[in-house]
Amino acid sequence: MKELHSDPRVVADADDISRAIRRLSHQILENLKGAENLVLLGIPSRGVPLAHRISRNIADIEGTAIPVGSLDVTLFRDDLKLRPAKTLERTELPPEGIDGRVVVLVDDVLYSGRTIRAALDALNEFGRPTIVQLAVLVDRGHRELPIRADYVGKNLPTSQAEKVYVEISELDGQDQIVISHSELKNP
Repeated sequence: MKELHSDPRVVADADDISRAIRRLSHQILENLKGAENLVLLGIPSRGVPLAHRISRNIADIEGTAIPVGSLDVTLFRDDLKLRPAKTLERTELPPEGIDGRVVVLVDDVLYSGRTIRAALDALNEFGRPTIVQLAVLVDRGHRELPIRADYVGKNLPTSQAEKVYVEISELDGQDQIVISHSELKNP
């Protein structure tokens, strides 16, 4: 990660993230009383590898493979015109689909709630799950919409001026969570 201005502070390292993901996996299983009918849908980009990690943890615990997919929400965002154009990510649903399934959306950071609102709209295009829940690695507060996570790896109170960056080894070469008052760019 390259700094543009200054002051990044690592608030979680690879071990912290691993523990948080294990905790999320156990919370999901405990709340749902097992993994029956469970589908994990990661929100690109960092939610997808997080969903795969949760799936592997659940498989280790339950001995059952959990289907994982990805759900690109870009075209469903209500702030699309306010953001710079970005390349669309892939939406990939498990072959068995999501109808009648328990879908847990997985994302890296919950902030305003707009991404999750867009994810709920996107899900309507692909089927009708029995239940939709949300698992996030970081909940930083400052909601603009009445959305909350069912499963949170780390609550991280922040100011509006701060930025939270999650780095995942599959995409960034390392696992860490960084808070900064300035914009950081991935190499």
